[in-house]
Amino acid sequence: MRFNSNGFDAKRKYKIRSTVYYVAAAGVLTVGLSYAAVPLYRMFCQAYSYGGTTSQGHDAEKVEKMHKVKDRIIKVKFNADIGASMRWNFKPHQTEIKVVPGETALAFYSARNPTNQPVVGISTYNVVPFEAGAYFNKIQCFCFEEQQLNPHEEVDLPVFFYIDPEFIEDPKMELVDSITLSYTFFESKDGLNIQIPVYAKKHG
Repeated sequence: MRFNSNGFDAKRKYKIRSTVYYVAAAGVLTVGLSYAAVPLYRMFCQAYSYGGTTSQGHDAEKVEKMHKVKDRIIKVKFNADIGASMRWNFKPHQTEIKVVPGETALAFYSARNPTNQPVVGISTYNVVPFEAGAYFNKIQCFCFEEQQLNPHEEVDLPVFFYIDPEFIEDPKMELVDSITLSYTFFESKDGLNIQIPVYAKKHG
């Protein structure tokens, strides 16, 4: 009986190729999940305003048709912090602005890399009082996205936002006339795990 080596080799090559495909697919999936971790966390926070994180439940049509509640002035304060290992200079351009529910507003932060090496940063944010996060909507912001600054580079980072007019209908917001928007920049490194502050969890 003659042994058909061609058939055996073909079958063996098929198995090896299949194994390689599976390993490659698993690798791609692992890398994909690692990159998706921050966006998924962002989606969760935005959907539930968890821990004072702002909501993005707005749309262009809603923004266009919003009515300003002119007799309810809200003072929005801006705060900037950096993580322990972050080497940037980070600050808001303005300490505070006054807005009314239903009015869009634009604010700016600035970040500067004073070092001689490129530094990649990523920011988180929250709102105080925490319950106000459900009504503080960002149309454009720089949170949860990596920002690379080259040596001695400085950039302006815009925050375009509005307070939902439904703010005035919430009894818990009746005495709230001041809201603080706070950003913290961390240096983006392998294994970085952005944690929600303990004080935020207590109010989540």
